[in-house]
Amino acid sequence: MLGMKRLLSYARRACDDYNMINEGDVIAVGVSAGKDSLSLLYTMAALSGFYPKKFKVIAITVDMKFHELGDDRVPADYSPIAELCKKLGVEYFIEESNIAKIVFDIRKTPNPCSLCAKLRRGALNEAAKRLGANKVALGHHFDDAVQTFMLNLFYEGRIGCFSPVTYLDRTDITVIRPLVYAPEKDIEYFASHACLPVISSSCPANKNTEREEMKILLANIERGNKGLRHRIFGAMQRGHVSGFKEAKIKSYDDEE
Repeated sequence: MLGMKRLLSYARRACDDYNMINEGDVIAVGVSAGKDSLSLLYTMAALSGFYPKKFKVIAITVDMKFHELGDDRVPADYSPIAELCKKLGVEYFIEESNIAKIVFDIRKTPNPCSLCAKLRRGALNEAAKRLGANKVALGHHFDDAVQTFMLNLFYEGRIGCFSPVTYLDRTDITVIRPLVYAPEKDIEYFASHACLPVISSSCPANKNTEREEMKILLANIERGNKGLRHRIFGAMQRGHVSGFKEAKIKSYDDEE
């Protein structure tokens, strides 16, 4: 399938570099229904067929229930994702939650994304543990890593990012990010050609976040400074920021 070879190459390299997968792992892919998580699901299902260390993949969606925030909203239809999971031979689970109501109706926090992400991760990790998984795979990619690093620098004045691998002793779950080497454009390419059942987010804060602003800022700067994001990522690796390691990242830009 168009684009799958690239994503598999990125994912396998990340899994090897950071020892993300061990024999007998049960890995729960957090499926938000966006292009990143669906591409990760497809990639991990394919990788499980030939990776030297055998592992099992399951998929979990945390239903945020954004439809309860207004009369004009409708419940999300996850049946296309269930069909995709059936095609991939992956068990699919939907975890019910009241996160949207907590964030927007009860807490009414001025920074909803941070609280929402924290609650969503908690619900996902608890569900994964209950379903027998020992690892959770998230769809964060190369561009997410660069943006997160810059967001921490700009808004918090600190050097940091999410880690490729994080062990959570409180829940005994290890979080892995197999697409950390994959540029967003390669994920977009695969998602469009694979006709993945992407569901648009109905979150009231969608596309109106500091992350979106940083994404636009970096894109604008890179127009006159080609390779900027790769240089930032390289600096993160050389500086061993948040557990990143020095490793060669193959770029397909010159082949296009």
